[in-house]
Amino acid sequence: MQQNGTSSPGSSDGGSRERQPLSFSPLPTATTRVRRFIQERRTLPLPRVMVVFSAAGDTEKPGDAMSSSDSTDDDVRKPPSPTQNLPLSKPLRSSVNTQEQEFPEVISLNVGGTYFTTRLSTLRRYEDTMLAAMFSGRHYIPRDSDGRFFIDRDGAYFGDILNFLREGELPHRDRVQAVHREAQYYAIGPLLDRLEDTQPLTGQKVRQAFLDLLPYYKDNLERIVEIAKLRAMQKKARFAKLKICVYKEEMPITPYERPLFNSLRFERSDSEAKLFEHHCEVDVSFGPWEAVADVYDLLHCIVSDLADRGISAEQQCIGVCDKHLINHYYCKRPIYEFKITWW
Repeated sequence: MQQNGTSSPGSSDGGSRERQPLSFSPLPTATTRVRRFIQERRTLPLPRVMVVFSAAGDTEKPGDAMSSSDSTDDDVRKPPSPTQNLPLSKPLRSSVNTQEQEFPEVISLNVGGTYFTTRLSTLRRYEDTMLAAMFSGRHYIPRDSDGRFFIDRDGAYFGDILNFLREGELPHRDRVQAVHREAQYYAIGPLLDRLEDTQPLTGQKVRQAFLDLLPYYKDNLERIVEIAKLRAMQKKARFAKLKICVYKEEMPITPYERPLFNSLRFERSDSEAKLFEHHCEVDVSFGPWEAVADVYDLLHCIVSDLADRGISAEQQCIGVCDKHLINHYYCKRPIYEFKITWW
């Protein structure tokens, strides 16, 4: 008998058919890979993720979200820069309070221990000066215990600086050089221009124009000091004597040449000039030069420059070189003896 459309095991149409065992389809490949990693106790690889940083306001384009696999590896290895995710319009550090400092109309100053009082407008008289910049409000100025603004500078000549800023007054002649140094420090251009047009600075400019013709002048001055010091120490003496040659003419001359030439300057060929080249047997030699200033002017410069360094020097002419050159030619360069007194 057949029920529900199925036949019994003993029916004629299904007697030889056996029931098939249940079967399962194999797991997907991904599941098999996970099982293998678990059996081998290995860590599952993490998926690679690329993070794209963009400045504020930039719109992301659909094709720019991902790149090729090679560029992805480089982006993962390289950490983003500290400013890559910051808006371009914002500074990297917090803004500093840039509010300018306010000053009273009357300023009390302490310049190296000397007190001054002046108006703020006086200190700001010329814009391109250090004082105008200091009291512009953009810079910090320390104060002393009494609240005065402190300037770490010798105040001996600061009064002359203020007098010029107030009414254009120039210092006395014996203070010009010192005030000129202070004006250089405070970068007061108008005062520097006025001082350089007065004595003794004007005379120093003219004097320096002459000394510029002798580029070795300062080096020779140092040699005079060093030689005199060594000789005094070796002899345990109070003073030392040096022989110094000072000559102005371009070539050495002799009395025999005077009738043949109308001036001290004459032309010789290169071969003849080499015959007259020599060094006088002296400690230091100055010359030649071409200028109106003569030998005595240079001697005055040497003595005065040594005096400025606190070195007492006396000089006198002791003769000429008189070295035989060729035939009847002798060197007639004057030789001076310098006496350097140390104590």
